[in-house]
Amino acid sequence: MFNFFKKKKEEVKPSAFLPLKVREVVRETPDTVSIYFEQPEPYLDYKPGQFLTVVMDVEGKEQRRSYSLCTSPFVDAFPGISVKKVPNGIFSNFLNEKVFPGKTLNVVKPMGNFTTEFHSKNRRHFFLIAGGSGITPIMGLLKSVLVNEPQSRVTLIYASRNEEQIIFKNQLELLEKGNPDRLKTIHVLSQPSAEWTGLSGRISKEMLHELFAQAEYEPRYEEVYFMCGPDGIMETAQHVLAELNVEKERIHRESFFSAAAYQAHEDALKGISNGILTRDVTIELEGESHVVTVPPGKTVLEAGLESGLNMPYSCQSGLCTACRGRVLQGQVKMDEDAGLSEKELAAGYVLCCVSRPLTDDIKITIE
Repeated sequence: MFNFFKKKKEEVKPSAFLPLKVREVVRETPDTVSIYFEQPEPYLDYKPGQFLTVVMDVEGKEQRRSYSLCTSPFVDAFPGISVKKVPNGIFSNFLNEKVFPGKTLNVVKPMGNFTTEFHSKNRRHFFLIAGGSGITPIMGLLKSVLVNEPQSRVTLIYASRNEEQIIFKNQLELLEKGNPDRLKTIHVLSQPSAEWTGLSGRISKEMLHELFAQAEYEPRYEEVYFMCGPDGIMETAQHVLAELNVEKERIHRESFFSAAAYQAHEDALKGISNGILTRDVTIELEGESHVVTVPPGKTVLEAGLESGLNMPYSCQSGLCTACRGRVLQGQVKMDEDAGLSEKELAAGYVLCCVSRPLTDDIKITIE
């Protein structure tokens, strides 16, 4: 995951960040590297599919970017993230070009709900749908399934631009050779070379319907779906799964970008308030209450950080839930709520990084 917002420097306790020393940097594609870290003491505790948040000072301002872990704690001795360059990306360019073994990066502990529990008695068919760098958290899940659930199988549908852009190409080939009856990888290339003999074009509803129908199926298998990649691919997949009447509980989605949060941020920069007024918000944090004035152009998190509060956050786009709080009083408008479950929304939980006050006398507790 990456974060497209700039943030002001926040005064934090030294223990808020975990220093990780780089062990190895692997060039996956011309614009993607995997960075593997030495294990800290105690060992880094994470679940496959979660992400790390890298923290750096850029021109005197603290900034954070979230990157999915590409490793499995059940398989890989060292945790790692994969980073693909993005145009004008401060972090992605730095991590691709200037990180070397021995360098230390500060990170926030692993977070994220794009994961599952594993058991050797499970008999599941995992359909993993990835596009581009969306393969990163999928990779950790895939390896975890193969080692933990000998009765489960995996079908990976992976969209890339061309052969050169297939991240983890060699790893996937080795895993498929080692698990011929349990792992099937289907590559779909939008701009393949003339020598390519696999599927080409963009993933469409028709293509997914056909691939799902072709996948070996036995009624005794429980089908589960994990998807990560560009919004177009995930929206297409969700439409197909809805047409197949797949229950929402069996569908898991990880987003790297929120168009809604980005548009709200752009509107705020242009002074477009959308009816939002300046209001005072009471924030309960670490056993103390703080009153913060939130103007139309700021979120609750941004106003809190500018007031010097040590509020937790990571992606700042309403996706990772690091900034989750619960509204005890009043109402807020969220620019994006994809990171919260229906149960959490019903319980009054909000994401402070995309929350704007709608009423007076708002009180939010950070748990």
